[in-house]
Amino acid sequence: MKSKKLAKRIGDLQHILYAQKKYSLLVILQGMDASGKDGVVKTVFADCNPSGIDTYSLKKPSEEEFAHDFLWRCHKMAPRKGNIMLFVRSHYEDILVQRVHKWIDEDRVQKRMAAINAFEQLLVFDNATSVLKFYMHISAERQMEKLQERIDEPAKQWKHNPADWEEHKLWPEYMKCYEYAINESEIPWYIVPADQRWYRNYVVAKAVVEALEKLPLVMPTLPTAK
Repeated sequence: MKSKKLAKRIGDLQHILYAQKKYSLLVILQGMDASGKDGVVKTVFADCNPSGIDTYSLKKPSEEEFAHDFLWRCHKMAPRKGNIMLFVRSHYEDILVQRVHKWIDEDRVQKRMAAINAFEQLLVFDNATSVLKFYMHISAERQMEKLQERIDEPAKQWKHNPADWEEHKLWPEYMKCYEYAINESEIPWYIVPADQRWYRNYVVAKAVVEALEKLPLVMPTLPTAK
């Protein structure tokens, strides 16, 4: 089944999910800059009803968020029953970026990893939330090409951030931290080849369809008159 048909199937299943309001779906999109997270959101979920889907993009924590535990800002954005929530970057940033830059020590990394596992299991068992985690695996060479496009192509220049090039220099450290997060996760990750956008979208869309089809989704009907 092609990506467009899979996207249509996601839209049909989301319609029932939203109407039934018994289950929810959390989709986590992680990856290096320019790995296609926004492209997946735009393409894979194009046929979803906007009323039943939300997107949350993690950026630098605000002053209020810094005053709470690192999971606070994510927990309050977890999907309610009937909805799909897309995390474009997620709670894993707190054991990736902060670890690479050595803003936290290894003991805190391990404790945060344990807290992440507990958080995700809580969503699964206490709120009937399916959790899908996608690591968008772009090659270092392809990332440099995409970052250069943000300089060369006027339509993409709004995406340009000089800091992305500095982060690219830390590629080996990021790969080690991603490997740790993936290996230590209790809920497994999908490793998505992201150099080719069509294949990236297909892999994500197929996994989302399969996850939704596993749920006992039933369109609600009026109660039978006695």
